[in-house]
Amino acid sequence: MDGAPIIVAEGVSKKFGDNQVLTRVSLPVKERDVVCIVGPSGSGKTTLLRCLALLETPSEGRIVMQGVPISTPQPNAEIKAAGRAVRSDIGMVFQHFNLWPHMSVLENLIEAPLRAKRLPREEAIAIAERLLAKVDLADKRDAYPARLSGGQQQRVAIARALAMSPKVLLFDEATSALDPELRREVLLVMRQLASEGMTMLVVTHEMGFARHVGTRTVFMDRGEIVEEAPGAAFFDTPKTERARRFLQQFED
Repeated sequence: MDGAPIIVAEGVSKKFGDNQVLTRVSLPVKERDVVCIVGPSGSGKTTLLRCLALLETPSEGRIVMQGVPISTPQPNAEIKAAGRAVRSDIGMVFQHFNLWPHMSVLENLIEAPLRAKRLPREEAIAIAERLLAKVDLADKRDAYPARLSGGQQQRVAIARALAMSPKVLLFDEATSALDPELRREVLLVMRQLASEGMTMLVVTHEMGFARHVGTRTVFMDRGEIVEEAPGAAFFDTPKTERARRFLQQFED
């Protein structure tokens, strides 16, 4: 159905023991959306992303992908099978890269396509080399992660996620562990992906990226979506006092 969301959180709550991290969060994401999720630390942003990536199971609510439930609190065999079927369609880029240190850059990129998609090795290598060129790291194909800067490692992590041809790409504060110069090179790749139409959810403290690249900004606090707005509207005219206070800390 045209305009239908690719992936949706429907009334998702998440508890860890007695700690209520998410409370009835609903968020649809359509094709080509760049949804930037902002908010203070501890507001549930990363947990929401991990639920969407099927790395956490909701305590309440469900995750739906292209109209099919893929995660619920007590999934039956059909929902578990649906989740397995779409797992490779959801890519995730983590804050701390999560590259395999014992593998070269090229091996990091081809491992999942070889094992999960069972691609022929030559095809997986061709895809990996194209993606490394895309993130301006073609000359690092045989290097090991320890020999790369943080920015280079994160660009490899983005290429690794893209190697699975995901329908949606999730970024969990992908630049927060980097110094300003290295942040810029990663943000440049993310901007390029957005311009090419990649569907993205981006948990970020990069307000400039959210303002200028995001199609929608979602503000979370205390496990709930407090406010959301298209484009730069959240930054120009925040509707809640909580959002205004949050934005004040980024003003010069």
